[in-house]
Amino acid sequence: MPGEDNKTIIGKISYTNAWPVFHYVDPAALGTQAEMVAAVPAELNRRMHEGSIHIGALSSFAYAEVADRLLLLPDLSVSADGAVNSIFLFTKVPLPELKEAKVALTNTSATSINLLKILLEKSLGGSYSYITCEPDLTEMMAQADAALLIGDHAIRASWSNTEYYRTDLGQWWKDWTGCSMTFAVWAVNRDAVERDPEGMAEIADMFLDSKRRSLSDLTPIVEEAVSRIGGSAAYWQHYFTNLCYDFDERQQEGLRLYFKFAYELGLLDHLVVPELWNEKRSVRVKK
Repeated sequence: MPGEDNKTIIGKISYTNAWPVFHYVDPAALGTQAEMVAAVPAELNRRMHEGSIHIGALSSFAYAEVADRLLLLPDLSVSADGAVNSIFLFTKVPLPELKEAKVALTNTSATSINLLKILLEKSLGGSYSYITCEPDLTEMMAQADAALLIGDHAIRASWSNTEYYRTDLGQWWKDWTGCSMTFAVWAVNRDAVERDPEGMAEIADMFLDSKRRSLSDLTPIVEEAVSRIGGSAAYWQHYFTNLCYDFDERQQEGLRLYFKFAYELGLLDHLVVPELWNEKRSVRVKK
């Protein structure tokens, strides 16, 4: 088994957008000893990088930085083919007038930060300066011309904001490239696969089962979102239904393009081609 005390550590994104894949995941029901830890993407990314999380979700850009150590799980992602409804750029002026601006970035996810840099510098044009801030719209806009918020912080700000222009990065990416955008992926540490392929396959199957069960009836997840974050059941039903949790060719195409642009801008030091873990299927056949 990987990890100390023969325990596998599963990484769970704390943002609502990943809830369907984790809602029915129960480490106690696994045949392998496992523990699930929940954190914002930046923390999960760091721990996946260092190997203290063995399998789970992480931001797409974080995967790219250490793709040589990880394999992507098939059929799992958080993607949007258009508006994502939880990654917003708030601006004091209409987007076309934003050139040469100071932009306040949230400190919670590298994927959205670098997507914004790609969109600003390649799609909109101009040069920008960036500062990193805690995810508080009022404080961010006191220091900058624009602010990037993601996840639940972005959702809450979109409900209360009446002052600033708002741009959905998923829709901007779709309008510019015609592609879907994948914001988070599920991956497994290559060493963990070598040490315990059956255990990793069992966890991957539990993710897929949770996704299928959740999407067949979103009611419990919608109710939890209303209780914990606010908003209406209709809002959350649309939010979860609008997202895509698959990782088919459409999502992979958009992710490859994102990695290509990130490399061209020097955000990645090498061109990344996503690599899927298909061994888990052969593991199941051998059982």
